[in-house]
Amino acid sequence: MKHWIMAALVASAASMAGAQEAVDCDWQARADAIVEPWEDFSRTFANGNVRLALLDTVEPAAAAFHILIISTPYDELGVRQCKTLGMGGGLGFSGVTFEALDAAYDPSVGLIFDLPVSTFDGGSGDFVTGNLLFTLNQATGQIDAWLD
Repeated sequence: MKHWIMAALVASAASMAGAQEAVDCDWQARADAIVEPWEDFSRTFANGNVRLALLDTVEPAAAAFHILIISTPYDELGVRQCKTLGMGGGLGFSGVTFEALDAAYDPSVGLIFDLPVSTFDGGSGDFVTGNLLFTLNQATGQIDAWLD
């Protein structure tokens, strides 16, 4: 996606509240949950300081996919932060088209990611597709996410 389009999306969606949340790595971030082949479902950014990977926790089946985010800032031991991004409450997405991941950088926002996902709508019993947009401020580690 063009850099200016991504910046406009961030600006317009910044005030939108969403249920998506980035949380400290926990059970979802197990190495055996990284979708294989790893080289197809993991990408680095910012000269290798940021890594995204697709996780499949298998259960719950309709919300098993999470995004692993390993990024700056570094802690006092020199370790990067580790976060998983999902729908909230330990639930992930129903599907993620990781190969369509798009990224841009805006100095006023940080890294901006755009990723097609699907979620399960329990009310209708249908799957809903949309784009997961999230930003990462490498200086602070702040991650903001919303569905478009």
